[in-house]
Amino acid sequence: MKLLHLVVAFGLLASCGSKTTKIKSERFHPTWEKTHSGVYTTKVNEPADFNLLSVNSHSTKGEAINKIAEAPIPIDQSEIDVFTKNGKTYLRFPLDKEEQIYGLGLNFKTVQQRGRIMRLHMDHYGGRDNGRTHAPVPFFISSKGYGVFINAARYIDVYIGTGVTKDSKNPAVTRDRNTDRGWSSRPYSDNLEIVVPENGVEMVMFTGKSMMDVVRRFNLYCGGGIIPPKWGLGFWQRTPTRYSDKDVKNEIAGFEKNNFPIDVLGLEPGWHSKAYPCTFEWDKGRFPNPGQLMKDGLNDGVRFNLWLNPYIWPDSNLDKKMANYTGSHTVWCGTVPDYTMPEARQTMKDHFKKHQLNIGVSGFKVDEVDGFDHWIWPDFATFPSGKDGEQMRQTYGNQFMRLTDEMYREKNERTYGLIRAANAGSVAYPYVIYNDYYSHRDFITALINSGFNGVLWTPEVRAGKSEEEWVRRMQTVCFSPMAMINAWADGTKPWSFPKVYKACQDVAFLRMQLLPYIYSTFAQYHFEGTPPFRAVNLIEGFNSTLKAENKKLDSTKNPYNEAVKREIKDQYMMGDNMLVAPIFTGEKERRVVLPKGKWFDFYTGKLVGEGEVVTVKAELDKIPVFVKDGGIIPMMKSIRQTKEWTNNMPLEVRVYGKADGEFTLYDDDGKSFDFEKGKYTMKQFVVKNGKGSVKDIHTKGPWSYGAVKWTFMTK
Repeated sequence: MKLLHLVVAFGLLASCGSKTTKIKSERFHPTWEKTHSGVYTTKVNEPADFNLLSVNSHSTKGEAINKIAEAPIPIDQSEIDVFTKNGKTYLRFPLDKEEQIYGLGLNFKTVQQRGRIMRLHMDHYGGRDNGRTHAPVPFFISSKGYGVFINAARYIDVYIGTGVTKDSKNPAVTRDRNTDRGWSSRPYSDNLEIVVPENGVEMVMFTGKSMMDVVRRFNLYCGGGIIPPKWGLGFWQRTPTRYSDKDVKNEIAGFEKNNFPIDVLGLEPGWHSKAYPCTFEWDKGRFPNPGQLMKDGLNDGVRFNLWLNPYIWPDSNLDKKMANYTGSHTVWCGTVPDYTMPEARQTMKDHFKKHQLNIGVSGFKVDEVDGFDHWIWPDFATFPSGKDGEQMRQTYGNQFMRLTDEMYREKNERTYGLIRAANAGSVAYPYVIYNDYYSHRDFITALINSGFNGVLWTPEVRAGKSEEEWVRRMQTVCFSPMAMINAWADGTKPWSFPKVYKACQDVAFLRMQLLPYIYSTFAQYHFEGTPPFRAVNLIEGFNSTLKAENKKLDSTKNPYNEAVKREIKDQYMMGDNMLVAPIFTGEKERRVVLPKGKWFDFYTGKLVGEGEVVTVKAELDKIPVFVKDGGIIPMMKSIRQTKEWTNNMPLEVRVYGKADGEFTLYDDDGKSFDFEKGKYTMKQFVVKNGKGSVKDIHTKGPWSYGAVKWTFMTK
């Protein structure tokens, strides 16, 4: 048997080269080939040519990966098992007793995934963390300091510490439920098992001295994070479905009259001449001169983002041009383009350029590319490129992101938009995920999980049942990748709840002040792979799990007396220095788990605690925010629109605590891709022994800032 393993492993090693050697289906231990510092790949049999990364257009940032500290594979490779059978590939990884697993898609209720069973399946989120979600990314991160990406555009089954094997080296203890109070309905499992419905697969392993390094490597391997245009980080308002150009102008005037930030207006389906499916052409009744509207909006400091679903109105001129490039099935009677085909992408590009980009449209909101099953093509569908319905569903969001990314790159103009479907590789595309689900708490858990999966998520605001709920939602959206009200259904405005309008106004202006800090965190995303919004679990030394609690035995609701795991899923990091702990409706106070070290109140600079659980009182006009010891927060003056973010902008640099610290402030022209050619500026702000200084790192691009005022918040 050992000889068989050796022969099979040799065959697998050969597969890492230009020619893949097919292996038999016997169980074996894969051989990993090192491609970059801390990055190892392996191939089982002959992986499909079409996979999650082949659909994308961005290459690996190998130089940036190699700058991350080297780390060995922290597990015994002989305990990684693989075999193939009946057209499927089976993978098994070992799990230690206290090991935790993160990632595996944009989950809304759970952060730690050990003990869960999932099918990673592109879909609209339906209220259960079962793998059917808007970003079913097949990438897991272990608390041991490694992660594995399964590069397959398929529905993938994952069993995370649930299967108990007879030949386990760490067998579960057999207990008699009748006499042993320690009996559990979920005996200890020491493995993570994955089933890929293909006869071969590519796997990529990432290692790191910390989980954060693992996440960084994964993001950089997939192309590195995006830097949005500056205007994209301002405030967004989406208008009701059938607004006209006059309504839009009144909307812009209303924001100015009420002195509320606004940078982007989103137009919903009514801008199309026909929608559901779409013509992608303007309705001449509601928008007789859209080009002039774009110009007028830009003069007012407002850009436009257009809603669409990517399905074509039948028998339209565009549909006839795309006749050879659409699938066998329709969605809401609209034909479905095969965006994997260069001819299809070019035809669609030409149409979008003519009707949208050439008149000044700044981006898109892409709807209905995820699921529910009855809203999208079945797996039975076929496409002219030869891809099947399952492959297309797993990648369709990425396909459309690539299309629009290519269009705007050809103009050397950055875009920023919304989408309902993403997968591995979308880290390099300028889109934020949203959905129709509307749980405030779960929105925050999704924001936390986004950082494990190489995606961005917005806890958008649509409505509130009370003044308190409205302001709480407004506060959290202003501490997210996209600050937006989605008023497509009812025309809600920031001032719809007058009693809390001042608090909403204050937090929106605070976001604008924090843009230098937020913009720099996105630069980290791009250059270093560090997610701008992430779990506190990624802070080294953070105790990720509070003690589990047993639920009361109930013969109907809990017949197996299962324990409930307490997770930290309601607080998160924004950048390296700021911890955000949202307050939810009805709370008079909340607990905050502070990571290792001292933490200080953002608003006052006072010490809050040190590596402990603290209780903070709920204040209606503030969202709790804490800054780590030595944390530096660059802020500019209060502005209403990013067009005011101009040269010689005064900069206040706030310093918290007494420890030494540093922060790299990033700047560029805020709109083009020239930064990718080195045209940007980085300066390092340093505090040492209670004094601040600035030194140049890279000065080959624009610099928006003028006089620097140092404010030491902790007295």
